[in-house]
Amino acid sequence: MEKTVVFRARKIITMDHNRPHATHVMVRGGRILAVGDADIATLWGGAPVDDRYADKVLMPGLIEAHAHVSAGGIFRFSYCGHYARLDPDGRNWPGATTADAIVERLREVAVRTEKGKPVVGFGFDPTRISATIDRDVLDRVSQEHPVLLIHSSMHVLVTNTAGLKVVGMEQGSNVPGVVSDRNGRATGELQEFAAMGPLMAHANVTFRALGDEAGLRAYADLSRRVGVTTVTDMYAELEDEEVTRQLRITGEDSFPIRYVPAMNAMRKDPVLEAERALDLRAMSTDKLHLGRAKLFTDGSIQGWTAKLNAPGYYTGTDHGIWNMPVDDFRNAVKVLHRAGVKMHIHTNGDAASELACDAVAGALLGAGNADLRHTLEHVQLADRAQFERMRKLGLTVNLFGNHLYYFGDAHWEKTVGPDRAARMNACRDAAAVWGGNFAIHSDAPVTPMSPLFTAWCAVNRKTESGRVLGDTQQLSVEQAMYCITMGAAHVLKLDHEIGSISCGKRADFCVLEDDPLAAAPGALKDLRIAGTVLGGVHFPLDG
Repeated sequence: MEKTVVFRARKIITMDHNRPHATHVMVRGGRILAVGDADIATLWGGAPVDDRYADKVLMPGLIEAHAHVSAGGIFRFSYCGHYARLDPDGRNWPGATTADAIVERLREVAVRTEKGKPVVGFGFDPTRISATIDRDVLDRVSQEHPVLLIHSSMHVLVTNTAGLKVVGMEQGSNVPGVVSDRNGRATGELQEFAAMGPLMAHANVTFRALGDEAGLRAYADLSRRVGVTTVTDMYAELEDEEVTRQLRITGEDSFPIRYVPAMNAMRKDPVLEAERALDLRAMSTDKLHLGRAKLFTDGSIQGWTAKLNAPGYYTGTDHGIWNMPVDDFRNAVKVLHRAGVKMHIHTNGDAASELACDAVAGALLGAGNADLRHTLEHVQLADRAQFERMRKLGLTVNLFGNHLYYFGDAHWEKTVGPDRAARMNACRDAAAVWGGNFAIHSDAPVTPMSPLFTAWCAVNRKTESGRVLGDTQQLSVEQAMYCITMGAAHVLKLDHEIGSISCGKRADFCVLEDDPLAAAPGALKDLRIAGTVLGGVHFPLDG
């Protein structure tokens, strides 16, 4: 017979409205049997009490509903962002705040790299650097190595002359996203998938390569250390070899997370993509949830490649790009929906959100909504009217909470201006429209993963400079904590299994030293995590 145990805590925040708080939770076989006070120890035949968390606070395991496994592997390359950042091994990378500092950091890599091999930097944010970095600047790093400087958004990169030569773009190209100057000379800036893909593949900077065994294990450890028990990978190829590896690794008792990858559904005929998604769904386990599909519309707001409605961009040049031809996108939505495949659709600009709504509305004309809970990802500039339409179409949303801090100043000053920046990632409107059932996320490695920090962003809406980016869209602490637990579980359509500490659900907990509901809103990001529990198995922070 499976062992039964009762965990005692200083406080248990359940995220279950039927019993919001408790002190004891009974677990057997990885599932929750009962929640309450000390008296539950006599239920289900009785059980011993485990006091290891007697002075801690338990809440449901945190859920990162939009991130990428590349967060576990990207630090194989050189970080070139403007703020300091820790890698999965705990190394602190200081910020590179000038063009010269970035050149020097990459040059140090080039001198110890075999001639002709790529030199890669990532995390670059051009809105935080006063000088323009183009092919000529990166030629100062090396003329013997292809040099790739990838924007933090992962939607744009800059390369040197050697990099352009590798992919035959030295003299420019008619491929959308290959930027040229007024004389027709390629600047080295490559925007979005069609332009970036060949050079990224040459340098082996692909989501598949970064999600190898070492990358996946590092990603799981990174997740565990920030209190996450369920994490997504929102763009995965999921070829047979990759899925076999994921099944093996996630099947280990010592693997500390539930893993939810979304399949890239933009490679083949949508009918074949739908069949593949359904085949994958049948292979799911309790720790590997397969069968979701990922589609893209536009690009990145801070890269000026997102698709915006009027009045468009505040400053800079509008480089808005559709990553799928519009007719192909509409057809893919229709086919995947009719096959019963849950979709996660990238939409940053409000014009992209409008396209996604139109496509889903068209799909619904031929097939009803069987609670597939298709999700619009990021939806950063959607307004209340668009939210209302999404809700009526059966859509859910996953807002980019961390963007408010890391890119909020750039949006206020450069990309969309004060009016739209003050309501972007409109969390309070989403809470009103969906009754709290929406998610907020980090999009790691675009920004660092930490759901408590993401919640802090949604509550305080402070930018890096300290500007409050629209107090009318601030959430309460309770609302934000719901978003990173039950709200995220709802969006992932896993709310029957995870998201709350409730009878019958998986025994997945985040163990905290501090009570988030008693903390000041400004302190939410600094709460201390002591460990996690996955299916009743303990994963202490120092383990």
